[in-house]
Amino acid sequence: MGASRFTQTGNYRVRYQQDQTIFATYAEQASLIVMLGLLLLLPLVLPKTLLRDVNMIMIYAVAVIGLNVTTGYTGLINIGQAAFMGVGAYATALAATRLNLPFFLAIPLGGVAGAIIGTFVGLPSLRLKYLYLAVATLAFQIVFEWVVGHSPLLAQGGAISMPPVEIFGIKDTFLNHNRFWYYIILPVLVLMALLWRNILRSKHGRSFIAVRDNDRAAAAMGINPGTAKLTSFMVGSFFAGIAGGLFAYFQKAVVIEDYGLHTSVQLLAMAIVGGLGSLPGSFLGPIFIITLDRVMGGLSNWIAAKELFPAGVDAATALRPLAFGLSIMLFLMYEPRGLANWWRLGRMYFKKWPYKF
Repeated sequence: MGASRFTQTGNYRVRYQQDQTIFATYAEQASLIVMLGLLLLLPLVLPKTLLRDVNMIMIYAVAVIGLNVTTGYTGLINIGQAAFMGVGAYATALAATRLNLPFFLAIPLGGVAGAIIGTFVGLPSLRLKYLYLAVATLAFQIVFEWVVGHSPLLAQGGAISMPPVEIFGIKDTFLNHNRFWYYIILPVLVLMALLWRNILRSKHGRSFIAVRDNDRAAAAMGINPGTAKLTSFMVGSFFAGIAGGLFAYFQKAVVIEDYGLHTSVQLLAMAIVGGLGSLPGSFLGPIFIITLDRVMGGLSNWIAAKELFPAGVDAATALRPLAFGLSIMLFLMYEPRGLANWWRLGRMYFKKWPYKF
């Protein structure tokens, strides 16, 4: 007798068609619909400052999903994800300002530009692994910043203003800017998450996992490791390009400082803290890192106002990088599977409740 589509007490998948389904039970579908309904109502109750942080979290989540494809599922260390975001942002800006394309065409074009550059940058992965590949992606990050800083077409890294956006007669104004973009970023995030799930359940996703576990064994099974690695870089960079295009419109300008090495390290930290190779971790990581940054920023301002330290000791400024580095170190030491593991344990608890966990 087959398993119920309402509850799930084990793994009853016996065919590839079953394994390729996105939702295992109707309860998962219902929970997703309820969650999306609550998210649609969120801008009505959140203040503008917090809504801006939510928008930033969702944009970074798109980039972290792409990073999880490359690093989490294929095992290719990427320290240049912010550069791929920058490629998408500048491609989107040029498409919007030079070609006068609407935002719903300019943003996908930024994703395509990120995918093309990502495939090219992924070529060293055919010969390099681990730390050497990480250095290669770091080199691309540095080259990207240098090229943008010396290119008159890209304002030499200065601000490129984005044109105003209007959809269904609603304009992006100062008063409704955060709410306006919330209702654009959220559907894009949902679509990108569904795309992520579908890709990883295809033959490409299986090849990513096989190459990550053992590329020689994957080659023995008929998988081309080189093709899988380049595909992984292409997909991961496409997600980053989409995130960069969204970020460009949301910030109303493209500036090179937003896509520097610090942002790449921050994105990698979000993936690690959230949990590599996990879709929930791609959301939990940005939530944790951005919340931590805001809390430490508020604490720094409070310490500076109270003058708790002697003159000349700028301890308040050091709190944010200290908390950032300490959180990464503690997660690597005590919870290498990230917050996604806590999410998994919580789900298991409520499935078994009130029985002993």
